[in-house]
Amino acid sequence: MANVIECTALTKKYGETYALNGIDFAVPATGGIVGLLGPNGSGKTTLIKLLTGFLTPTSGNVKVAGKPVGVETKSVVSYLSDAHALNNDYTVMQEIEYFADFFSDFDREKALRMMVELGVDDKKKVKTLSKGTKEKLALLLTLSRNARLYILDEPIAGVDPAARDYILKTILANKAENATVLMSTHLISEIEEYFDYIVFLKQGNVVLQGEPNAIRQREGKSIDELFREIFKWM
Repeated sequence: MANVIECTALTKKYGETYALNGIDFAVPATGGIVGLLGPNGSGKTTLIKLLTGFLTPTSGNVKVAGKPVGVETKSVVSYLSDAHALNNDYTVMQEIEYFADFFSDFDREKALRMMVELGVDDKKKVKTLSKGTKEKLALLLTLSRNARLYILDEPIAGVDPAARDYILKTILANKAENATVLMSTHLISEIEEYFDYIVFLKQGNVVLQGEPNAIRQREGKSIDELFREIFKWM
């Protein structure tokens, strides 16, 4: 099976500080959800920016869908940042139309369907939306692209607990077929059942990776329990 993400001796330094310290890992193209897990400062955001091409490595290599990150990979990656770069002066519908014009792989009909399913009012201006509703809008815009890899940075942090399960099922139901979702999150206990693969980052190093069921059986602990154990002093 081909890998959707491949990192080889991937290193990123800021001055003399290593954000990523020569990491090696690969994520198989399973079509599932990959949990990118670690505390603040572990290197998650740096890795995401390298995968999306917003940063370049200090050394080493990173590939998406078998290609070095660059112009060719931008068309197969759909990225939802934790900053939600939306135009506050647009209405929801104007934001959807903007994405439809900008991305050739954008599925407008899917976006409109998800807008209704998630309860986002198309006439409201973005600046009037609650934090949780802005996250829903950013999520539906991201998922409406026909991508190979969706990168979601804290996609449910501002959503109330009752809505999280629904949001996660929405992600699985609306991503492109056979596409992989890389999700950075701190809410492990609530959503670890959805992970098909996990990667633990600690101080710029990969300290654990693999299929959750195999890890649970080997360690005799949940992924959340392992996370708390590995990062208890951080």
